[in-house]
Amino acid sequence: MKLSSICLLTICSTLLSSLPQSACGQTRNSQPDWLSDLSKRITLNGYAQAGYAYQDQENAKTSDFNLKRTLLWAKADVTDRWSFLFMVDFNSEVQEFYTDYRLTADKALTVRVGQFKNSFSLENPMSPSSLELVDVCSQSVTYMAGCGSDPLMGKQFGRDIGLKLYGELFDGHLAYELGLMNGQGINCRDGNRDKDVIAKIDVRPIDGLRLVASGQKGRGHAVGTAAWNPGIAEGDNYTRDRYSIGAELKFGAYCPARYKEARPVSLRAEWLEGKDGEVKSRGAYLTTSVPLVDALDAVASVDWFDRNTAMRYDQTNATVGLQYWYYKKCRLQLQYTHTWRQFDSNYNNIQAQVQIAF
Repeated sequence: MKLSSICLLTICSTLLSSLPQSACGQTRNSQPDWLSDLSKRITLNGYAQAGYAYQDQENAKTSDFNLKRTLLWAKADVTDRWSFLFMVDFNSEVQEFYTDYRLTADKALTVRVGQFKNSFSLENPMSPSSLELVDVCSQSVTYMAGCGSDPLMGKQFGRDIGLKLYGELFDGHLAYELGLMNGQGINCRDGNRDKDVIAKIDVRPIDGLRLVASGQKGRGHAVGTAAWNPGIAEGDNYTRDRYSIGAELKFGAYCPARYKEARPVSLRAEWLEGKDGEVKSRGAYLTTSVPLVDALDAVASVDWFDRNTAMRYDQTNATVGLQYWYYKKCRLQLQYTHTWRQFDSNYNNIQAQVQIAF
């Protein structure tokens, strides 16, 4: 039996065991109490992203249709304080499975145990269904959060296994997260005995403005090698530290539940630095989305990342495009990106994508 099937069965059996076991007093045509309760406790969400991409890199032109993500997740609220979530990507593998328990009467302290997105950076915890770029996160976030471009870490989709404490204070003006993670990524055991500590502070002085700082201190276990980091061999344990500081501003009409009808002007920027062994990396990005007319947005981004500051192993992406929200969280995207690289030839990239979400 597949892991996804086992997890789904576990969710159902655990939830059912927490519900009333008797339907006494029900008429033959009435709905049992436990079934009505079950329908109120479980919510299902999902989205899929598919598209077309053309790239004219010298001597390596590509053109293809793609299916990037097909995610489905179920959240069960066992009580008003205790919940758990299971998420699978049918185009990939099990992404998240964790349980939350709120320890305080308000939102001050909640504990999470399981597999989930790590807290590093401003962008990584955000859903690809809401991020503006077809390529989702910036280069530096993709690399440093373990989303896929670091061969030492492998493709971990920005997720890890561990324990996290988080909450909101001062009427939501301050949010914090503190995690103790394997540091190895998803669906696998830790490659060393060292655990990674990830911390984040999110200050919200006024509506629509977030000032965010995050950091990670730990040791990685290399699952591959990187051309820009020859000092680390496959199987080595190495220093893997990161920190970031960023801000996000949203102003104008904004309602997350009705994004098509109430979209803000959005501006997000972040500076990130990391260290893998003796090699330092750094990057920065600025991304904006501006409503134009009806459900049409203009999108623009500048994204720079240097994988090895001693070698000038850097790349810069400049992206412009449009996105059209044709129904609630569903959209069409069209983007053009020009890429400059110090270590290879420059190239252009044209991408179109459709997103279906519920």
